[in-house]
Amino acid sequence: MRKLFIIIILLSSTIFYAQKKKKDTLKTEEIVVVKPYTPSIANAFKIKSNPSLEGIKNIEKETVEYRIFSIPVASTFTPSKGKAKGLVRDPKGRLFQNYVSAGFGNYTSPLFEAYIHTSSNKYNDYGVFVNHHSSIGGIKDLALNNNFSDTRIDAFFKQFDRDYNWQLNAGYQHQIFNYYGLPPNIEFEETLLKSIDERQVYKNLYVGGKIAIEDSFFQGATAEIMNFSDSYNSNELRLIVKPTLEFPISTEQINGEFLIDLISGKFKQSYFTEDEKKYSFLNFGFNPNFEVIRDNLKINLGAKLYYSSDLENKESSFYAYPNVTASLKMIDDVLILIGGVTGDLIQNNYQDLSSKNPYISPTINILQTNQQYKAFAGTKGKLASNIDYNFSVSHSTEKNKPIFIQNRILTNGTDPIEQAFKLGNSFGVVYDDIKTLGIKAEITIEASKAFTFSGTVNYNNYTTTNEFGVWNLPDITATFSGNYQRKNWFAGTKIFYNGKTKDYIIPFSGNPEIIENNSYLDLNLNGGYIFSERLTAFAKINNAFGNNYHRYVNYQVQSIQILGGITYKFDL
Repeated sequence: MRKLFIIIILLSSTIFYAQKKKKDTLKTEEIVVVKPYTPSIANAFKIKSNPSLEGIKNIEKETVEYRIFSIPVASTFTPSKGKAKGLVRDPKGRLFQNYVSAGFGNYTSPLFEAYIHTSSNKYNDYGVFVNHHSSIGGIKDLALNNNFSDTRIDAFFKQFDRDYNWQLNAGYQHQIFNYYGLPPNIEFEETLLKSIDERQVYKNLYVGGKIAIEDSFFQGATAEIMNFSDSYNSNELRLIVKPTLEFPISTEQINGEFLIDLISGKFKQSYFTEDEKKYSFLNFGFNPNFEVIRDNLKINLGAKLYYSSDLENKESSFYAYPNVTASLKMIDDVLILIGGVTGDLIQNNYQDLSSKNPYISPTINILQTNQQYKAFAGTKGKLASNIDYNFSVSHSTEKNKPIFIQNRILTNGTDPIEQAFKLGNSFGVVYDDIKTLGIKAEITIEASKAFTFSGTVNYNNYTTTNEFGVWNLPDITATFSGNYQRKNWFAGTKIFYNGKTKDYIIPFSGNPEIIENNSYLDLNLNGGYIFSERLTAFAKINNAFGNNYHRYVNYQVQSIQILGGITYKFDL
């Protein structure tokens, strides 16, 4: 109590003294000290949130490739789907967004091609691609027409948004071929030949689209519906939908592609009867993959799973295939080992088979190919800084692999017949279980900035189960190409080699026999002159050796073909 009393007295004295103290008369002055600023870590501060960049979008430039030499080569292969392909370099490096190309050649062969596109703003792009090439034929000593025509129109619309991009496509293709390959050992009456129409017309109409999404496990999807038909009232409708998912895990990622594939078609007749033939398949697929990426090692661990229903026969099956691939860098980019085991369920269809062989009859069977496995191993890399190589060996087993075989002739040359493809001049499709040992070698040499060379050689050894041979499949194929450009001049060459093929022929009367088609070498040349950054003149020579070889039995090709034209490039 005494201590508390003393503390109170002291506090009271202090307050009383402060109240009595005179005010300080010293004036306040500013003292400015000037020295260099030496910041420390403590002066730094962290931005708590990222700035919002509303309205800013990065739009990638569309890559336009020119394909002024994408002329279907009647001497070697059937016309295929066109796509943009660069063949000449602009010496000034300017890239135009549109072009028109036109040409004309012997055998009365006009060529026209155009790619035109524009946009209404910086967030969209739309355009059209047109391609036409035809010929009146002109192969000597043929009783039937051998003209052909290929016309295609494609249109698209693209929209670029902040988080996703989408595209719509539509197109139409119209092709004309003729069943002109009559067997030479039968004399056909003139009245019979005049009574038939040897023309076959293929028509393909399609509509599709795709969407790509940024920063989402759902990467996007593609969808396409196609209607394929011919002049014999055949019809095939197909719907394909492919959504894609992706899940990153640490430095690796898991991705998976789903598949919905519905196909339904019919042929108005069989080969030997007038009975209608139908086929329908519904396939559900899932392809999960797990990628492992290390410094020198890349491994893909995956599988392909299918649930397939044959709707016509009311049968369903489940298929599972490996999808494992790997690559290992042994010596940087000089030596890279590759290998893997894959497999797949292949849905055969009328459209794909007719593009490989346009002379098939509209009476074929449509089945699925069960590729049980394909194992491969090899190496790739660089032999030098300007020489790339790729070498691999593979072995595969396929059930119901389709091969083309000539149809039996159904007339002796005198008896009337309605369909033109029953004169021993069309091909059917047979399915067999086939094992294939394959060897593939590729090399690319960039000798200089002006000259490049590439070559590919394929060797396949087939082992059949039921057939006597793999009809119309060569053991060896090879392609060699070279391109040269100096200032405004450019030139190129491409050589195709196709080994011997065999076919099984059943005549109208007599015993079946095996016929052999000789191997052939097809030399194609092209060149031109660049007058300006907009105008280019070009010329192309196909089958320069003038060989009258047969791609299929009795189907002789055109001799030397010469075509020239111009290409004009521009911007809208």
